[in-house]
Amino acid sequence: MTLSFFDQFIIPQALGIPLIIIAIIIPPLLILTMTNRLIPNRLSTLQLWATKTFTKQLMFPINTPGHKWAAILTSLMLLLISLNLLGLLPYTFTPTTQLSMNMALAVPTWLATILLGLRNQPTVSLGHLLPEGTPTPLIPILIIIETISLFIRPLALGVRLTANLTAGHLLIQLISTATFVLTSSMPMTALLAFIVLLLLTGLEIAVAMIQAYVFVLLLSLYLQENV
Repeated sequence: MTLSFFDQFIIPQALGIPLIIIAIIIPPLLILTMTNRLIPNRLSTLQLWATKTFTKQLMFPINTPGHKWAAILTSLMLLLISLNLLGLLPYTFTPTTQLSMNMALAVPTWLATILLGLRNQPTVSLGHLLPEGTPTPLIPILIIIETISLFIRPLALGVRLTANLTAGHLLIQLISTATFVLTSSMPMTALLAFIVLLLLTGLEIAVAMIQAYVFVLLLSLYLQENV
């Protein structure tokens, strides 16, 4: 093979313009369906029910001031799910396999929760850096450790999403390549590989939705600490 397995993660370009912008714009167009009817269709009803259920589940443990973030977190959840699922289609590109994009989503939202806590309850927010009942000699070390863990949070958000999606795409490409190569020489082995490919595809669909949910859920937990 002349192409590398990692070539699928290169941002496609047309006339020198990155097509990642189009890939990000398309999912909201699929979700935000406008209608002038009083009674929506079944698809709109299903979208509304799923959005309402997710928002209620996400905002349940958060205090009332944090409910202002419901629209932001729900929109982020729908965007990530759409990008992850559309990236599983053939001849498509998955923007969420790019660490730069995931960090661009994780860092501003994480920083907003930190600044919100420092503005509304600075004592409580700074108190998370030092657990209660810490021995005096360990106070400087624990403050340094907790500060490092605090700044690692957005990096963990971005790397977790990137690593899981990248690993899944690589596995699908490896098994599909093996299936194609073994079809002529070892048909039974190719059939087994094809069955594994179907199972892996179903698993990746679940991973795409779960990782989007985990991304937003962790952001809601960070928000809960600061409201």
